[in-house]
Amino acid sequence: MIEAGSLIRSLSGRPAARNFHTFVINEIGHGIVTGKFPVGSILASDAVMMETYGVSRTVLREALKTLEAKGLVEARPKVGTRVSPPSRWSFFDPQVLSWHFYAEPDRQFYQSLFDVRRALASRAAALAAQRRTAENIRVMKYWLHQMESVGGDLENHGIAALEIHRTIAETSGNALLRSVIGIIELTVALALKQCQVAGAGDYLSATHQALTRLVTAIGDADAAAAAASAGEAIDLDEAQVMALLP
Repeated sequence: MIEAGSLIRSLSGRPAARNFHTFVINEIGHGIVTGKFPVGSILASDAVMMETYGVSRTVLREALKTLEAKGLVEARPKVGTRVSPPSRWSFFDPQVLSWHFYAEPDRQFYQSLFDVRRALASRAAALAAQRRTAENIRVMKYWLHQMESVGGDLENHGIAALEIHRTIAETSGNALLRSVIGIIELTVALALKQCQVAGAGDYLSATHQALTRLVTAIGDADAAAAAASAGEAIDLDEAQVMALLP
C-alpha cells in the first residue's frame, strides 16, 4: 500500500521504501512497468534476486506473492516467475498506477487514464452536490485556501488539489467511486511533472479557478454544474499531461 499524496510528494525524486518488503515490491514492480523486465520474460532466480536486493528468501517470496496478486507476474513450477501482460495488471491498484509515473510517456495509456477519470470523477462531483454537508464544504474551502496560499509551489499545490478531489469522492457516498483517487493523483502528478519540465504558465491559477467553481457548485447543490466544473479541471490536467508526449 502507498499513502495518498506520496506520488505528488515524490516530484523531487522517488521516495525511499519503508521496509525491505516494500523495497523489493517497488524495485520489481517499477522494473516491470518501465520495461526493464519485459512482458513474457522470466525473472532471475531466487538466489540471484536475494543477492541483488539484499533480502531473505522469505521477504522475496512475500514480495513476489504481492506482485502476483497485482497481476504483474505469474509463478509457474519448474519455469519460474514470468512477467504478465498488461491486460492482467490491476490498474486501479495505487502502486501499479504510481509506477507508471516513471514510465515513458504513452499516449494511449494517458488517454485511458483521463477517460476513466472523466467518467468517475464527474459522477462523484454530481453525487457530492446532492449529499454534501456543511463540514464537507468547509474542508474543501480550506484546501482551496491552501492552494491559493502556496503560490507556485508545485508539490503543495498538488496536495491541496488532491485533498479537494479526495473529499469530493468521499462526499459522493459511493465507496466504488473513491477508487478514482489513485487515477486522479497520477494524472495530477503527471501534470505537475510537465510544469517542472516546461513551466507552469497559467496552469496553477486556472486549476484553482476551476476547482473553486467546482466547490461552489457542490455547495449550491447544483449537480450539473458540479459535473461540468469537474470536467473543466480534468481538461486542464489532460492538456498539461499530453504536453509530455514527444
